[in-house]
Amino acid sequence: MEKSKKMLAILASPRKDGNVAKMLEIAVEKACETGNFETVNFVNLYEKNITWCKGCMGCKTQCSCVIEDDIKEIERLLKECDLVAIACPTYFANISAPLKNMFDRLVGVVFDDNDSFIPKPKLSKKQKYFILVTCSTPFPFDRIAGQSTGVVRAIREFFHVSGMRKAGAVIFAGTRNKSEIPRKIIGKINSIIEGC
Repeated sequence: MEKSKKMLAILASPRKDGNVAKMLEIAVEKACETGNFETVNFVNLYEKNITWCKGCMGCKTQCSCVIEDDIKEIERLLKECDLVAIACPTYFANISAPLKNMFDRLVGVVFDDNDSFIPKPKLSKKQKYFILVTCSTPFPFDRIAGQSTGVVRAIREFFHVSGMRKAGAVIFAGTRNKSEIPRKIIGKINSIIEGC
């Protein structure tokens, strides 16, 4: 019997009803609908008490951040999940500050900083992640200017060094004055979830 799978859905946007939040909601609904995931844990980074990384490097020796706050919950959920869905808007061709801080605070959890030039991943290759991005710059200029692709790159790099595999990325470009998620975007999200 296959073990029950767990999904971790992380919202890295201050807009609870914004487009990227709606995209994440679609992913969560599809995960529940398919029955592929017994548990779906939702984390809104803007509602968590996560202090900024202090650069103390304690995480490298402790394999966990030494600061006691809500990052401990995320550490546990990340280690236990089979799929992570990260939803983040584009902020100047990059990820939001709370997401960057979460990545900084999870360094000791996701890879072993050893004496070689290549970090040793600590998470499983059986674990997957997928990326949901919104960008006000219209297609194809969001890609040409490196706006939305900057977000994808930053998230991909974090999970790549962790050892997890990418399940996909969905970019909704040209979001200015739009509040409906296009069918094509919904289809892409559903396809990724079905494949996991």
